[in-house]
Amino acid sequence: MSSALVVAVARTVPWRAVGAGAVVGLLVAGLPRLLSGSLDAWLGLALLRAAALVFALGLTFLLDDPARELTTPVPTRRWVRTGLRVALVVPVAALWWTAALSLLPAPARPPVGAVTLEAAATAALALAAAAVAVRFTDEPRPGPSVAAGLLTLALLAPHLLPARWDLFVLVGDPGWDAAHVRWAVVLVGAVLLGAACAVEPLRGLRSRLAS
Repeated sequence: MSSALVVAVARTVPWRAVGAGAVVGLLVAGLPRLLSGSLDAWLGLALLRAAALVFALGLTFLLDDPARELTTPVPTRRWVRTGLRVALVVPVAALWWTAALSLLPAPARPPVGAVTLEAAATAALALAAAAVAVRFTDEPRPGPSVAAGLLTLALLAPHLLPARWDLFVLVGDPGWDAAHVRWAVVLVGAVLLGAACAVEPLRGLRSRLAS
C-alpha cells in the first residue's frame, strides 16, 4: 500500500465530525470533576456509556465520501478504502478512550475491561451501520441518517430488549458477566457485518472488469 494512497484517504476522512464526537464525549466523561458530592461506579458507568455513544455518533460519519457521486471508476477497491479509513481512526479512538477513562476519578470508574468492551461494541455498531448505508444506498453522505438511527436505537434498546438480552446491566448486578458475553457477541457481529458490507457490490466488480 503506497503512502500516496494513505495520504489521499486521510484527506477524505471527515475529521471534524470524528473530532466533534471525541470532544463532546470527553466533556461528558469529565463531568464528575465538575460535580460535588460522592461519586460511584454507577455514575461513572452511565457517563462512560454516554461518552462512548457520543463518540460513536461521530464515527457514523467516517465513511461519508462526496466523491461517491462521481461516475469515474476508482482503481482502489472499496474494502481497501474502507479498511484504511478505519485503520486511521483506530489509534485516535484508543487515545480518546484512554483519556475518557483517565478523566473519571477512581471511585467513579467501573470495571475497565467490561466498559471498554461496551465502548468497542458501540463503535463497531456505528461503523457497521455506516457500512450498511454505503453498501445498500447511493447516498454519498449517509452519516446524519446513520447517526440519527443509532441514537434512536440507543434510546429505545433498554426498553425494547427482553430481560434475557439486557445489555445495560448496572455494576454489581447479578447479570453483569452475562451481559458482557452478549456485548462480545454484539462486537463480533458488528465487525463481521461491517466487513461483509465493505466488499464492493457485484455490479461494481462487473463494471470494473468490463472497463
